[in-house]
Amino acid sequence: MFDRLIGNNHIKEVLRRLLATKRLPNSLLLVGEEGIGKKLFALELAKAFVCQNPLGSEACDVCGACKRAEKFDFPKADDRDGFKKVIFSEHPDVGLVISYNRNILVHAIRALESESNFRPYEAKARIFIIDNADKMNEESSNALLKTLEEPSSTSFIFLITSRPVALLPTIRSRCQTVRFAPVETKQIEGYLEGAKQFATLDAELLSKLSRGSIGRALSIDLEKFRERRETLFKVLENLLTQNQNRATLLRAAEEINEAKNKDAYENYLEILQTLIHDVWTLWLGETEETIVNADLKDNLKRLAENANSKRLAAWLTEIETLRENLVVNLNRKIATDALFMQMANA
Repeated sequence: MFDRLIGNNHIKEVLRRLLATKRLPNSLLLVGEEGIGKKLFALELAKAFVCQNPLGSEACDVCGACKRAEKFDFPKADDRDGFKKVIFSEHPDVGLVISYNRNILVHAIRALESESNFRPYEAKARIFIIDNADKMNEESSNALLKTLEEPSSTSFIFLITSRPVALLPTIRSRCQTVRFAPVETKQIEGYLEGAKQFATLDAELLSKLSRGSIGRALSIDLEKFRERRETLFKVLENLLTQNQNRATLLRAAEEINEAKNKDAYENYLEILQTLIHDVWTLWLGETEETIVNADLKDNLKRLAENANSKRLAAWLTEIETLRENLVVNLNRKIATDALFMQMANA
């Protein structure tokens, strides 16, 4: 049932109408940010076709067919041959194509073409989901076009992507696009606190950090986040006091660039931007509900008393410039030292 999914209620209603009137297109392109539930919606559509005890046009989510449709046995990451085929769930009419490393292999798309020509084994139709469809290269994209041009009436293909512009225009034109919006912060907070049993403050913080993505919220390690945030709060605190200690700034830059934090560098910059945004929000006199780091609001208010709009804007520009320059092979330790010194001089 679509009701068990979080957010995008308007899309639920559209899909319900299409299922009820039997007008669901054979090719759908599900577009939206990472982690907002596109694949869950695709699987819910698949179950609507395989369900043994449907509730109107929707799946019951409790029958054997529904349960089998969402259980997949994925190949090991180094098993390249396992990614050359459609990966079927425990239900023979629900298949998934996923990428091997960074590419969807042409063999998998050719396997999809072949499988889509078979009539359903048990259900009313066969459903094929291509996850991260933007990872198809030119060869696999062209292979898919043939299937989209001559679709079987008993097969449905759902493409999922957060980067629709990376798909061939000819593929986009042969699919009906369904655009997903970010999930509302309060809905994510309620889901985390209710279904996932997070503490209230943790759920609030994660929901605000999620940028509308449940997947992103669940992927954040709050313990590590708070450790990194503490380091960056001290940087901001140092910058916004009259007695700046530049040695403290350089020690923080060294910590950020320790080997153990190699893969977290951009996350540090993102956290710093979030803290600056919160200080700016409070300096402007906006409501406290709009800040991300609500658990630090008293400390952030104190910093806002020593801030000014021009300086905060300059800091955000400098951080964004550094993030853009990460595409080149720059020395991150030197770049961080320079960033903190520039911020101190702003």
